[in-house]
Amino acid sequence: MPTEKATALVLRTVEFSETSLVATLMTREFGKLGVLAKGARRLKSPFESALDLLCLCRIVFVRKSSEALDLLTEAKLLRRFRPAGRNLSSLYAGYYVAELLLELTDEYDPHPELFDLADETLAALSAGENVAKRLARFELLGLRLLGHLPSLDSCAECGVPVTLGRQVAFGLGGVLCGKCREGKKHVIVVDAGVIKTMQQLANPQGHSWQ
Repeated sequence: MPTEKATALVLRTVEFSETSLVATLMTREFGKLGVLAKGARRLKSPFESALDLLCLCRIVFVRKSSEALDLLTEAKLLRRFRPAGRNLSSLYAGYYVAELLLELTDEYDPHPELFDLADETLAALSAGENVAKRLARFELLGLRLLGHLPSLDSCAECGVPVTLGRQVAFGLGGVLCGKCREGKKHVIVVDAGVIKTMQQLANPQGHSWQ
């Protein structure tokens, strides 16, 4: 069975036995993994504290060919998630990032850009940056990277570019042009500034959102 190396974020751990843990990891190279960490609960664990929630670590694991859990053999701590001043808002925001990664990704479906975004977000939260702005950035850019972002510049129904006036119709799938808006029940009207802010937050190249 092949041995693999990867950089990982710890998303969740569950007790497996008196001495072992099952960990769910988000790796840059392989996507989400479920691994068995034998001996992780011992006082002298071979993994030390590298498997604490939201730690960034470098791992070595044995990839199983069946549906069995992969076997974690090494984990070296690179960085802990420790919000400045033990800020609870930043702490819970980090947990929220982990939950989104757990729910929105599949096993062995790598998204290196999403991993980098999560790593950047957790580092920023640890440094005490604005929680609401960082989470909005992670949500919107994360949706773009996964292919689920609502349309923000062209009509979600017909694809025609939508000019942002003072207010914009927003329906299922994104913004709507005047023609496609007619007769729609599930439509809200939002300020154009909201859409512009969403565009900035979802732009992988721009820095104006900061």
